[in-house]
Amino acid sequence: MQQAQSLTPHANLVRTASGDEVRDQPSGSPAPTQSAAVDWQTAMKRAIRSGSVLRKTLGLPPLNANLAQVAAESEFPTFVPLEFLRRIQPGQLDDPLLRQVLPVEAESLEVDGFAGDPVGDLQSMPASGVLHKYDGRALVVTTGACGVHCRYCFRREFPYSEAGNAKESYAQVIDYIRSDASIDEVLLSGGDPLTLVDEKLFELISQIESIDHVKRLRIHSRMPIVIPQRVTSELVARLQQSCLAVWFVIHMNHTNEWDAAVADAIAKLVDAGIPVLNQAVLLRGVNDDVRALADLSNVLINHRVQPYYLHQLDRVKGAAHFEVDENVGFDLVQQLRSLLPGYAVPTYVREIEGRQSKTPVWEMGQNENGVSLDTRK
Repeated sequence: MQQAQSLTPHANLVRTASGDEVRDQPSGSPAPTQSAAVDWQTAMKRAIRSGSVLRKTLGLPPLNANLAQVAAESEFPTFVPLEFLRRIQPGQLDDPLLRQVLPVEAESLEVDGFAGDPVGDLQSMPASGVLHKYDGRALVVTTGACGVHCRYCFRREFPYSEAGNAKESYAQVIDYIRSDASIDEVLLSGGDPLTLVDEKLFELISQIESIDHVKRLRIHSRMPIVIPQRVTSELVARLQQSCLAVWFVIHMNHTNEWDAAVADAIAKLVDAGIPVLNQAVLLRGVNDDVRALADLSNVLINHRVQPYYLHQLDRVKGAAHFEVDENVGFDLVQQLRSLLPGYAVPTYVREIEGRQSKTPVWEMGQNENGVSLDTRK
């Protein structure tokens, strides 16, 4: 059975579950139409794979010459499923969802401090396909495929071909985890692990379950948000039956990403007894105001999702235009405390290469301008 995926950020070819190969649509091609209901694999196949088509579909100005060249040269192609597209307001370049997925000329700028591997993933890979940064936890890079290509993705330049996701690579991952009895929690990430077909995903989970010292499984996925029909009854049943304590972490940055289909997908997980957490990234022009963040937390807790982390942007090359100053972010979180119950305020963190955990921003002392970020006194 083939894997339904958008492949890695380094390819323009899509192989679907049926074995079809679909190339990026040329800029002049019409956008595919949205049917009333399609399965998740069909949704992957029909996603928009061209910045030009994305602009045309939403009634936006065409690419200028420079931006067209940037898009053509980019190794991180456009990938936007129609389920996500229909939540974007046509004709609005400042739409908070559009900003997350639309290639822009600013991605080509070289900015000091922004790099291809901003969090040191490549220095934390003891075996092909596994990252081991933190005590007790190992992260499996399951695939390079995602259900959407977010332009701020900290792994947009990750060499997925080196990490591997074939059956042989998974064997190396399992061998590594089995050899280290200190690992009691395994994270499935990528890419997005839910772009794997059930057969492959369930086989990997079964192998992890066979390791006696592993007690918890954490799945990080944006699929319940961007292609919510991926949360099938079969998937939920398999997770519910696991001998491990299963935790599910979604990624949503703005309330406009939420709709009835997303609510249904999340309810399936929560009703099955699977705790669901949310991680968001603080993004300029998307959610960098207190009302947007408060609304996001309220939507989450109203649907039994725990706001977990608000991440300071990982400084990946091509994403500098998304960065919000840490002092601004710190102030926003302080304002949230006056608007929300404590359990609805996410922890504001940055990942710093070499640290043994995510670092809360108030622990970071001073920012690069020497301004204190700790106002707890």
